[in-house]
Amino acid sequence: PFAGPQIVLSVYGPDFFGNDVVRGYGAVHIPFMSGRHTKTIAMFVPESTSRLQKFTSWFTGRRPEFTDPKVVAQGEGREVTRVRSQGFVTISFNVL
Repeated sequence: PFAGPQIVLSVYGPDFFGNDVVRGYGAVHIPFMSGRHTKTIAMFVPESTSRLQKFTSWFTGRRPEFTDPKVVAQGEGREVTRVRSQGFVTISFNVL
């Protein structure tokens, strides 16, 4: 089913060791009505499933991340992925 266009965000930033790591993913549907819109997007990051994986990813600087942005946009298959809430991003845009 077509749900309309979306904006998908992937936010990256440096960790303690200076490596670029994912800070959050989020998606929001773009409204069909013209005008100025402000949307708040809940951000999340995937988490390792075990303590060993968490330590290994912290130690190596390679944290879990999605390779396909469709996972964020569709949400299909995400119910088996462990994620952690990571704040919010507010965006404003104009629709013509």
